[in-house]
Amino acid sequence: MRLFTLLLLLILTVTGAIAALNWAAFVVPVYLSVGFAVIYVPVGLLMLGLLVCTTVLFLLYVVYLQTSSLLETRRLSRKLEANIALAEKAEASRFTELRSALESEMVKQANREAESRAAMLTRIDLLGKELNVSLGQSTNTLAAHIGEFEDRFVKTTSPVRVA
Repeated sequence: MRLFTLLLLLILTVTGAIAALNWAAFVVPVYLSVGFAVIYVPVGLLMLGLLVCTTVLFLLYVVYLQTSSLLETRRLSRKLEANIALAEKAEASRFTELRSALESEMVKQANREAESRAAMLTRIDLLGKELNVSLGQSTNTLAAHIGEFEDRFVKTTSPVRVA
């Protein structure tokens, strides 16, 4: 774009210099046919006028393009900001959902752990009672065996009585 602008300025400067150097030839009036009439005007001034009008129209067109481009950029920027805000809001809601899901799973896990602990403590108490019963029975059996061996021992070591 910069090169095009410099080229346009160079062409306009050269045209202005040629017009200034040849001003006498530019202002000489001649008869000119415009199709339906013949007019008596300076052709050089007419051509310079047409060049100036064309240049002004092109400049207005460039201003229009720049303005429309700027407005479109602003509109797209606003849309982009709205989409970014929407995406951030959706991301925040996903994090909130994830947090609530994790909290509910942690509560479920804690409940399962408490139930498991209670079941394990109940089982340990039951096994402890069964162990006490079994230990008591073993103690009684052992005492009975010891008593029986003691009776045999006493019978075998005591003098025999004849009656």
